Amino acid sequence: MRGGAFNPVRLRYAKRGKIRWISHRDVARALERAFRITEMPLAFTSGFSPRPRVSFGLALSTGHESDAEYLDLVLSEEVELEPLSVALTDALPEGMAVTGAAPLAERAPALQEAVTAVVWRVEPARADGAPIEASELGALIEGALELPELPTSRRKKGREVEEDVRPVIRRCELRATNPVSVEMELTTQPRSAKPGEILAGIARAAGFEEGLADARTLRTHQWIERDGTRLEPLAADTRPRALEARAS
Repeated sequence: MRGGAFNPVRLRYAKRGKIRWISHRDVARALERAFRITEMPLAFTSGFSPRPRVSFGLALSTGHESDAEYLDLVLSEEVELEPLSVALTDALPEGMAVTGAAPLAERAPALQEAVTAVVWRVEPARADGAPIEASELGALIEGALELPELPTSRRKKGREVEEDVRPVIRRCELRATNPVSVEMELTTQPRSAKPGEILAGIARAAGFEEGLADARTLRTHQWIERDGTRLEPLAADTRPRALEARAS
């Protein structure tokens, strides 16, 4: 790192609306541009080609929305985080917003290793896009979850493979909303699955030939779980706010 002390920070951000159609790489570019605009004092790696010390969490599939995306970065100096969140939001494209920030402990586990569960709110539809009634969807979910396995076809490393997604599901509950929605809590370790894959597994297990697809998908929470404790990533592996500590 070039100058200053290590000051790791964790940010939470949202991705809503039309911007859900940009890729994870484009999201990273938008954030990096916002860092430049706001002149964030980013720390850099050492070596022949220094890079900003920024580490993204779990990737969000193109087309999905989220209120709970995270990234870790290292600053070369201590900064006030609330004004920084506002400034970054102003520098981001419409639909993206930094909604929280916390000082992070040094050598905290990487987000991709630490997060163990995610929660989704999904608006299902028939595979052709036609709506499905809540009563029909509820019966499909109830019947499928009683089965010991939910095999589905997934694409991995360029080829189709058969996998059982039942062990990934912690909860899959119908919500009385308009349009009808489902809340899913899914594990991320040792295996994970996308909401669309869960719906495909449910349809296949229930013999629902019309198929199910995720018409709209929102990630609402990510969780870090240790020793029986469940924490939102901004509450895990944090350290005292040095600027506040000096002011008190």
